[in-house]
Amino acid sequence: MPSANILNTCAIERTPRVRQLEGMFDLEPATRSEFRVTAELTLPADWSVGVIVGPSGSGKSSTARELFGEHIVAGFDWPKDKSILDGFSVTEGIKDITGVLSSVGFSSPPAWLRPFHLLSNGEQFRCVMARALLETSEIIVMDEFTSVIDRTVAKIGSAAISKAVRRRKQKFIAVSCHYDILEWLEPDWVFQPHTGSFEVTRGRLRRPAITVEIRRVHRSAWRLFKRHHYLDTEIHRAATCFVAFIEGQPAAFTSYIHFPHASCGKFKREHRTVVLPDFQGVGLGNRVSEWLGEKLTKEGWRYISTTSHPAMIRHRYKSPLWRVTRKLGRCSATGDSSSAMVNNSRSRFTAGFEFICRQGGKNMKAS
Repeated sequence: MPSANILNTCAIERTPRVRQLEGMFDLEPATRSEFRVTAELTLPADWSVGVIVGPSGSGKSSTARELFGEHIVAGFDWPKDKSILDGFSVTEGIKDITGVLSSVGFSSPPAWLRPFHLLSNGEQFRCVMARALLETSEIIVMDEFTSVIDRTVAKIGSAAISKAVRRRKQKFIAVSCHYDILEWLEPDWVFQPHTGSFEVTRGRLRRPAITVEIRRVHRSAWRLFKRHHYLDTEIHRAATCFVAFIEGQPAAFTSYIHFPHASCGKFKREHRTVVLPDFQGVGLGNRVSEWLGEKLTKEGWRYISTTSHPAMIRHRYKSPLWRVTRKLGRCSATGDSSSAMVNNSRSRFTAGFEFICRQGGKNMKAS
């Protein structure tokens, strides 16, 4: 049972300004400043995510340092003129690096090529978390967790990180002054230093449902999303486009085009699906893609997709909503060379799928 009795104390130099302050607020003259925190944490035998939370000045950081000091992530050195990929340990393989980046909700290959200092606060936050997960074998403690990012981004990021920690069977402690992330982290335990309250919360704090509103838009909306697409930044002039909004903010883009086929004229093909970095990690890309598949199959179309995105391929291989039409590999240069899908995919590894289930997505509405 981790426990600590922490006394922070320091001498007060009685300068003229200190004396003036005492007079202004009728404070007792003092020569020392003292702050005490008592912590007793009866941790569950098996846990993955814990939270130390409370207002500023409540002793969160002191508690974390005293109980878990050797595990606190103080930050990392990142190369100034190289991609973030080159900041990870040289012993890590590229598949492991990109896999953990995707797992914490940073699934944007174009952004992976940028140096750390050119990323947004939200992207930097996820990069640090990814590196901590990959390079730390024991408990990971993150102080000031989500303090420098937008609160909507903080919630989405917390959900992605919690899922990644559990999938990797690691242990993570968030130290934060923000209570709005608790349900999104779904922690196994919570400690509040300012009250001395320790609670085992496993299964009691559940992530809120994410309500997504999808609207049909003009293809010019692609401008907001195109630099985050992992392949071509252009969009077909005949594409039918949709944007998904979370709490009024644009979060994801999906579109389709008509796909001519010699034996059947009832095909539509997924054209572009992109999730903005701040909203990655909670399966939004798959949700909007499947919403579109549901919409089109209800209208009597067959909906197909070719992708090279690893996370999307993994999801579709396991999902009952998709049928594999072509296993992962490079398209052959022979055969149906008139197929736009083949021409665009021949030089890279892709997999083909058809949406087969007419089952609507939860908490999603169109307008």
